[in-house]
Amino acid sequence: MEAVWNKVKSALKKRIPGHSYKMWIEPLKIGQSDNNAMVVCCPNFFSRKRVHGLYGEMLKIALEAELGHPCEIMFEIFNKVDDPKPKGGEDPQLPLPNDNVRPYNGRFLRRDFTFDLFVVGSNNDFAYSASLSLASRKNTQQNALFLLSKTGMGKSHLSQAIGHHVMSVYPNDRVYYITAEDFSNEMVQAYRHNSIDKFKDKYRNHCDVLLLEDVHYLSGKERTQIELALTLDTLFESGKRIIFSSCCLPADIPKLNDKLCSRLSSGLISNIDPPNFRTRVRILQKKMWANSYKLPENVIHYLADELTEDVRQLESGLNGIAAKSSLLGIPVDLKLAESVVKNIVRQRQRITIDVIKKLVCKYYNVGLDEIASRSRKQNLVRPRQVAIYLARQYTDAPLQTIGKSFNRYHATALHSINCIERGLKQDSAIQKQVGFFRQKLDSGKY
Repeated sequence: MEAVWNKVKSALKKRIPGHSYKMWIEPLKIGQSDNNAMVVCCPNFFSRKRVHGLYGEMLKIALEAELGHPCEIMFEIFNKVDDPKPKGGEDPQLPLPNDNVRPYNGRFLRRDFTFDLFVVGSNNDFAYSASLSLASRKNTQQNALFLLSKTGMGKSHLSQAIGHHVMSVYPNDRVYYITAEDFSNEMVQAYRHNSIDKFKDKYRNHCDVLLLEDVHYLSGKERTQIELALTLDTLFESGKRIIFSSCCLPADIPKLNDKLCSRLSSGLISNIDPPNFRTRVRILQKKMWANSYKLPENVIHYLADELTEDVRQLESGLNGIAAKSSLLGIPVDLKLAESVVKNIVRQRQRITIDVIKKLVCKYYNVGLDEIASRSRKQNLVRPRQVAIYLARQYTDAPLQTIGKSFNRYHATALHSINCIERGLKQDSAIQKQVGFFRQKLDSGKY
């Protein structure tokens, strides 16, 4: 039956995408089988559920075509990837696919940020391959990866997909998923509560896979940079896997010490570019399937042709059409799509740095010349920081351009963004103020 099984796998390899085959079909083995029933062994509960749901019928058809008569397929679980003995029970440590997943430490992983839900195109195929290789331990010489892209291109998706894969295939590995800001805040709290040794031990001796997002936020944080560099030294020497993500190359992050810059640059650096038309179509189709939407092909192509900036913009258009169709009780057609897309594109085109500056100055009652002055008066610092933060969120201008428009350096602009992001987590006043400006900008009433 082993020969039959190999032919079945070969048949599926021709019918499904290569990355899906590597993820779900390649790890499968067969248990005790005969001409009337085959036991397919999956590495864990998550794999069994996914394979049975997505490929169960295809496997059955391919098997019966190879045997020439009806045959039952049963899906079982075996203990380890390298142990073919089937195991009927379910691994209690493995997450259910319908919930956001808690790694060993840090933030939750989004349940939909997995490799099989990532759309691979010419813009990201190298980043995808590098991520999957690192997660699967295919290349033991390479244990660090730096994912580089603008916001909304998929670096967080790939980073979390690595976490999902490791937790699924290697459930004993301890996965830490955090942002650079999380790391910095945790370190500060450790110093305040005299528990810095416990903090160091946690990251240096109890972490197997570190997923560290938004490392550009370490700019100017000297104490954090020193501690992180020492932690990375320990992890690298121990052969642990480390994945960084950022919108800047390490060398372009201002006020980053040489040792940490060298550590961040020592791994494989992979850029993710904006998706082309064909990839945008596939992204929309995948998200449409995941959300149970039904859109005509001409509407999908229209969205892919008009919304070219990033994946989030595509998702916004798709969700906007589905919501408008549902709320108004009208069918999805090109006319509806045009009304949604026009609003998205018009708002993005109309919102500039100058528009944001005028809006913020009006409601804080300060002058345009004052917000761009060198003054550090408190009544000017907050409006300036909010305006810089909104400019980063609502325009495509690089940090250098944003800083220059406020008569500030790149590093100062980044510091302003960090201050507002911290405030959004801790300060209700900042939450209300930023929420007010977002509502104005999103509605176009400014």
